[in-house]
Amino acid sequence: MKNKILALAVLFLATTGIQAQQIDRSQQPKAGPAPEINLGKPETFTLKNGLKVLVVENHKLPRVSMTLTMDNPPHAEGDKAGVSGLMGSVLGEGTKDIPKDKFNEEIDYLGASVNFFSRGASANTLSKYFPRVLELMSKGALNPNFTQEQFETEKERALENIKASEKDVASNARRISSALSYGKNHPYGEFSTKESIEALTLADIQNYYKNYYVPQNAYLVVIGDVKTPEVKKLVEKNFGSWKKSELPKNTLQNVKNVPETQVNFVDFPNAVQSEVQVTNTIQLQKGDPDYFPVLIANKILGGGGEARLFLNLREDKGYTYGAYSSTGDDKYVARFVASASVRNAVTDSAVVAFLDELHRIRNEKVSAEELENAKAKYTGDFVLALERPSTIAQYALNIETDNLPQDFYQTYLKKINAVTAEDIQRVAKKYYLADNARIVVVGKGSEVAEPLENLTYNGKDIPVKYFDKYANAIEKPDYNKKVDPSMTAAKVFDKYIQAVGGKDAVNDIESVYMIAQAEIQGQKMDLETKVTSSGKSSTVISMGGNVVQKQIFNGATGFVAAQGQKIPYTEEQVVAAKAEAHPFPELIAENATLEGIEDVDGEEAYAVKMDETTTNYYSKDSGLKVKQVKTMKQGPQTMTIPITYSDYREVEGVKFPFQLSQTMGAMTLIFQVSDVKVNEDVTDADFE
Repeated sequence: MKNKILALAVLFLATTGIQAQQIDRSQQPKAGPAPEINLGKPETFTLKNGLKVLVVENHKLPRVSMTLTMDNPPHAEGDKAGVSGLMGSVLGEGTKDIPKDKFNEEIDYLGASVNFFSRGASANTLSKYFPRVLELMSKGALNPNFTQEQFETEKERALENIKASEKDVASNARRISSALSYGKNHPYGEFSTKESIEALTLADIQNYYKNYYVPQNAYLVVIGDVKTPEVKKLVEKNFGSWKKSELPKNTLQNVKNVPETQVNFVDFPNAVQSEVQVTNTIQLQKGDPDYFPVLIANKILGGGGEARLFLNLREDKGYTYGAYSSTGDDKYVARFVASASVRNAVTDSAVVAFLDELHRIRNEKVSAEELENAKAKYTGDFVLALERPSTIAQYALNIETDNLPQDFYQTYLKKINAVTAEDIQRVAKKYYLADNARIVVVGKGSEVAEPLENLTYNGKDIPVKYFDKYANAIEKPDYNKKVDPSMTAAKVFDKYIQAVGGKDAVNDIESVYMIAQAEIQGQKMDLETKVTSSGKSSTVISMGGNVVQKQIFNGATGFVAAQGQKIPYTEEQVVAAKAEAHPFPELIAENATLEGIEDVDGEEAYAVKMDETTTNYYSKDSGLKVKQVKTMKQGPQTMTIPITYSDYREVEGVKFPFQLSQTMGAMTLIFQVSDVKVNEDVTDADFE
């Protein structure tokens, strides 16, 4: 069901007594002067150990925020990749003189928040509790209690996160793209693995803390209802004992772009859509003259729903739900990235669309309307952000860490307004390297590799290079595994029926009632499905005890009920429901075809096309159904929804999956089945 959002636009026209004045409406009104930005100038002081403190007094609300940041040069962790993140997870779990539970209880009692991470800490509190919260933050940061028990807990959590992300195509695409762009040995390109985390010890995180959690490149920003003399006294008391320590020597390897545009392909057999990133590394800092033209160029190219990439790939072509770009800035090295998640069938076409837009912004001046709209949007976002105290704190910190002029943000909007169409074209040619870009594609090789191999642009072939999920170069895999000519869809179905319990046991089943639960954004979602061998089905989704959606099919007609509306099935939906309204649709399948053998989560599976919208996958070894992929139309968009089946258990002599994992876009729901009832608690009334 689509949520209907009503937008109300009100245009108020004010007139004056000078009605005789003629207005030339053919000319766009000139923009007014950029508004003056009045940021609170911080008071600064530096402790003997090198910690620099910035204080911005703001007495509008009785609140104080604190941010401790270490601006250390980036460094590679090598075979100990992941040690910084693990250290940050253990940091703040109590101190040597305050147990973990007591530490957290006091923070909760004060109504404050205190967080710790590998390169600093942050806290927010009411101003009357500022002295104690600052003290607690300093104790957690400077006097941590690294225990073996907490280390093992956080280590196990890190391993679980790695395992959970193994099948997440989008997160893997981001990781692989960074590794290929910067290099696996570069701090911005390296990543932790199961092996690197397992090898870490408590001594490793203690050593990392000792070497890198040091004050000489550290900044403490305090903003809110405080007095600078009081802050200075408290900071000297709580952070004055922090000992200076020389950082280990590190050499940052050089980063190079590819000599010609190329596709870097990584196969994820479970991908139902391709993750595409067109990227190149750049040298751009906030203090560079190009910084402001780049901000506007990126806003026009891919900075939102009104930008060119979005309008082209989504609104015009319907390849994706969104296409965006980002242009980073960094003291050392950064990246330009244009990205989208697209349907497998249009992966090669999406690559062409990306290249079209990159060449267009490089070769043609942007229109006056685009330029003014981008400036207006950026101005609005900038002014809105100023309402957040955290923004003010970050700006003050940026001035220090990026060596910016003191009036950098006061003159920010003036510099935005000064950007011209010529500036946009100049920086686009410099930073958007359409002829030296990596086109990183992470997707299903059996469906998208061949079209990518045949890809050309401006009459020139685009080479394709293959990599594994660890960003190692490999030879092109064989994506078209041969099927024994004697194997058919009917034989695959027979093996499946035999695997779940045999034909006699399956034929005795007249109805199946399944109850399952999942979590979405911290809330419990209940799923109940009922299906009969006579061709009826019911699916009910509830949250908090309230039904949010119903799908009912009585064997001839059906409907979807949600948000107070009841929408009858279309003819196509009736046909699809008839094909699936059975505890074992394989018994009633008609015209199913065996498409080939594909990899599903590391095991070979027969791909059987059930109809135009559904493909099922059956393990070659066990015969069990391990996956289903459905393709659905939603307006101009086509959505592909995969469901994986696992944890088969026997109920009344027949095996059923007790875990169902469903992916929709970037969201994955994992349903744990709590009960399966065979031939009970299902009546005709359930399908009315």
